[in-house]
Amino acid sequence: MSQTQKTVVIIDDENDILLMLEKYLTRECGYKVQTFNNPVVAISSLPKEADLILLDIMMPQMNGLDVLPKLLEKNPKTKVLMMTAYSTLDKVLNAHRHGANDYVMKPFSSLNALGKKIEEVLAK
Repeated sequence: MSQTQKTVVIIDDENDILLMLEKYLTRECGYKVQTFNNPVVAISSLPKEADLILLDIMMPQMNGLDVLPKLLEKNPKTKVLMMTAYSTLDKVLNAHRHGANDYVMKPFSSLNALGKKIEEVLAK
């Protein structure tokens, strides 16, 4: 039995992060991946089949917490995993209030740990 390939969308203003995550998630985890380095473009171009969004909180064009409700308005069943290097309890609670399923800290402890977190969120 083959499982349907999941689609992961990554929204982050750092191109190095986008490239690293895209390579890892496609090669090692078998996900279809689409990346955006501009959250405004991501809002208008979000694929309907997105199963999970990895969304950075701090971006110059638009804050991830402002982007989150707009993305979920378009795709309410999509899971969201927030990414941040600047975690505070307030930001984490605010992300959950706006519909995020979980969050991860940047830099990532390991890509394998991130892959496991993605699997957990997709299984919820």
